[in-house]
Amino acid sequence: MSNYQPLVIDTQLDTQALRRSLQKSENYHRRGFGHGDEAETTMKTEYYSSLVQTIRDRGYIYIQAEVTIHLAQSFGFCWGVERAVAMAYETRTQFPTEKIWITNEIIHNPLVNERLKEMEVEFIQVDNANNKDFSGIQKGDVVILPAFGASVQETQLLSSLGCTIVDTTCPWVSKVWNRVEKHKKADFTSIIHGKYSHEETIATSSYAKRYLIVLNMKEAEYVANYVLYGGDRQEFLSKFQNSISPGFDPDQDLIQVGIANQTTMLKGETEAIGKLFEKTMMQKYGVEHLNQHFLSFNTICDATQERQDAMFEIVEKPLDLIIVIGGFNSSNTTHLQEIAEERGIASYHIDSSDRLISQNLIEHKPLNQAITQTANWLPKGEIQVGITSGASTPDRVVAETIERIFELKESEAK
Repeated sequence: MSNYQPLVIDTQLDTQALRRSLQKSENYHRRGFGHGDEAETTMKTEYYSSLVQTIRDRGYIYIQAEVTIHLAQSFGFCWGVERAVAMAYETRTQFPTEKIWITNEIIHNPLVNERLKEMEVEFIQVDNANNKDFSGIQKGDVVILPAFGASVQETQLLSSLGCTIVDTTCPWVSKVWNRVEKHKKADFTSIIHGKYSHEETIATSSYAKRYLIVLNMKEAEYVANYVLYGGDRQEFLSKFQNSISPGFDPDQDLIQVGIANQTTMLKGETEAIGKLFEKTMMQKYGVEHLNQHFLSFNTICDATQERQDAMFEIVEKPLDLIIVIGGFNSSNTTHLQEIAEERGIASYHIDSSDRLISQNLIEHKPLNQAITQTANWLPKGEIQVGITSGASTPDRVVAETIERIFELKESEAK
């Protein structure tokens, strides 16, 4: 018999009371353990790159032989990611002999997650239906909640098991949860711009009384049209079957809506979706009644915004190609790739320098497609290369990619 069991969602749960209770518990830790200097030293040894620092010091442009590297002025590890990884390292130092678990990847980067496995941090297994197996966790075990956060149900279960909880949730994600709590308090439905299967969106939706998750503007426009003109209820429920709260009724639950988002989504699209629903509610109920039907707050992560803004700058340069570095399941990295694709620049999303197989062959993940290989990716002669990386990518991985490009171009000249 399978140990994988879906967690029961209690829409009446007082999530604010649960969070307050956790914060008072001796088994709950939201800050480090006083081993910050040791963690910082370890991280610098494992993830820092002198080459990347040199490129920063030279105005984010670096020339070697026939290659000019244009490095985005904001890229790589953000503060929230550094904080989460450092707390995970501190946790192992603080609990050297205890069994340590993590509910998901700490961040979406294979190098960092492999390092945690080497430190004997156990990853909770997930089945094909996205159910997690918590059966191995015992009272007294230590459980790390990743930077994306964890659902209310997971947190409640771990607390009831008597675990020591180390919560590395990014404060920007917690900020979104606070907005969703306000929606719930006002009896508004949360419309969340995000990916329904992403850990962060799963966690965020668990704080809502009612929710609807929209992936993009196309889905948002479908919902807006339903609000304005009605439609086929069963078609709506079928279309969003994985993206709505239990018992969702589009004819009743879209009368009062609030906007929230997965913090790593494309900034411009989140803003556009918010404006669409604001306009929709004004059209439906009148400008004078807008506040009774619509709530909106800015919950776009600063780091995500900065990396996207830097990408918009770099795509204006006369580039031959762009390399976007980050985990293939990293949402914020995918959106950097999207910006390059929209400009029609040859771009390749890779997760490590190992994907640069040869001068003639690269392994990469095109937008919304499976991993593939492309021939003749590296142009001959002098080239201008844009480089950026997602918020979960260490500088070391960026440096290894740049060095690999230099290596391939040097072999071309021989």
